[in-house]
Amino acid sequence: MFPELNNLLNTTPDRVEQGKLTLLCDAKTDGSFLVHHFLSFYLKANCKVCFVALIQSFSHYNIVGQKLGVSLTAARECGQLVFLEGLKSSVDVFFRAQAEPHPLQFLREADAGNLQPLYEFVREALKPADDGQAAWRCPVLLVDDLSVLLSLGMGAVAVLDFIHYCRAAVCWEQKGNIVALVHDSGDAEDEENDILLNGLSHQSHLILRAEGLATGFCRDVHGQLKILWRTPSQPAAQRDRSLTYQYKIQDKSVSFFAKGMSPAIL
Repeated sequence: MFPELNNLLNTTPDRVEQGKLTLLCDAKTDGSFLVHHFLSFYLKANCKVCFVALIQSFSHYNIVGQKLGVSLTAARECGQLVFLEGLKSSVDVFFRAQAEPHPLQFLREADAGNLQPLYEFVREALKPADDGQAAWRCPVLLVDDLSVLLSLGMGAVAVLDFIHYCRAAVCWEQKGNIVALVHDSGDAEDEENDILLNGLSHQSHLILRAEGLATGFCRDVHGQLKILWRTPSQPAAQRDRSLTYQYKIQDKSVSFFAKGMSPAIL
């Protein structure tokens, strides 16, 4: 969790908004630091987290999490974190017999048109406790990243349907939150990615877009972050508020500053 980013978003682990969809987007840079921030933030906030990790291994996220003050191993052992490791699970799909449909079953089906097994996995992972007592503050679905599903052959409409059903189960029924990363390739011919990105943008309450610098690599400024707060139910002229900051990623933190106000420049 990065305190400076919490300050920009006006959030703390003691004050968690509920029923929100947050879209993380990266373009010409690596936006994974945003995923690590929200993962550690919700674990520290005592939320039940279902993490669909399609990019990196559990050990990678755990190492970064320890630098940010959380142990994914401990969270998984106590039931706070349900972790779907896409890299490892894909091997199980192809080479091991499954008694029940695997969350990534679509990898074996050439004509798979939906992500229902993945949705069922998420719903089961975040369902309320049988005794009716809430051990955790609220459920959270975190996905890193949705663009991988397109690369694996799913259509943008199928991915949007998956998020729609997850919103119904997590955000509306349980008053939880969803955070998803989508990569913006910047390729005008990648229509599926554009459909996914635009569709999620219209549904999101908060959009964080990390971009590389137009001038290229810089040792003291790694990129810029655009923050857009939205109220989808309001007219366009009334619903949007945005800010833009530049940032520098350090070992255990991220520094944010206004454009041209890097400490290395002043």
